[in-house]
Amino acid sequence: MSVQERKERERASRHQLIVSTARELAETQGWDAVTTRRLAEQIEYSQPVLYSHFKGKREIVGAVALEGFAELARALRAAVPKGPSDRAAVTALATAYVDFAARNPALYEAMFSLDSGLLFAHEETPEPLRAGFQALTDTLAPHAGADDAGVFVETFWAALHGLVTLARAGRVPPAQTGQRLDLLVDRFVR
Repeated sequence: MSVQERKERERASRHQLIVSTARELAETQGWDAVTTRRLAEQIEYSQPVLYSHFKGKREIVGAVALEGFAELARALRAAVPKGPSDRAAVTALATAYVDFAARNPALYEAMFSLDSGLLFAHEETPEPLRAGFQALTDTLAPHAGADDAGVFVETFWAALHGLVTLARAGRVPPAQTGQRLDLLVDRFVR
């Protein structure tokens, strides 16, 4: 192994340490606690080392969000039973989405609410975002009928996101989450 390979491995490890530490701080103390000064202290490197990996907090949020989209895609795919996309598959998909958001509030915030610099629905959209949307599309598109499949999936996703956002803000009673998901699935599964 060359010196260059070792340095690249160490750099990748440091990069991941920054992302993991930012995510942990955000989940335990909120995104306001994630500052470059605080991160530098937590990872025991100087702020210039941190800036050699990321220009600032926005890029750190983006890196955390990318991890989140990859995890969301895996969670959605794992939740959907093999076979045809029926009502049970769409219900499993919706439930997995809501559960993911509930288990990872700061991660979900990085993915959808904070400025991450990530482009959605664009030719430069990063692969983890595409994978998350594709996990939704694979299950939902068969139910689009004559509707544009992309718009159909975006509308279902928007409804899920709205339910998650309202629940997180305490605007809807959590006891009826299952009822809301059933109603949503009933409206989209034909």
